[in-house]
Amino acid sequence: MDILKRIKRKILPDHQEETTKLEAPQLKRLVRAVMTVRPDELGCDECFEELDRFVELQLAGKDAAEAMPLVQDHLDRCLDCREEFEALLVALRAFA
Repeated sequence: MDILKRIKRKILPDHQEETTKLEAPQLKRLVRAVMTVRPDELGCDECFEELDRFVELQLAGKDAAEAMPLVQDHLDRCLDCREEFEALLVALRAFA
């Protein structure tokens, strides 16, 4: 049996399997996210609290990813927070 089908069967109860259709790319992203969880990673709330400082470092020409690796890691993993970051960066660059 295909590894992705086995994982899907493990994470979805039988009655949900027919109504919940996870496509292979979605399932791969889910598995990759689960497999690469770090014990010290930030959640969305913590990332959002640090986002202004992260953007300020970038605008100052500093390596924000090096200074705040947990924020960078979260932004690499979370599309919603990444979009917030990019919108804030664009807005602040427009006023600079």
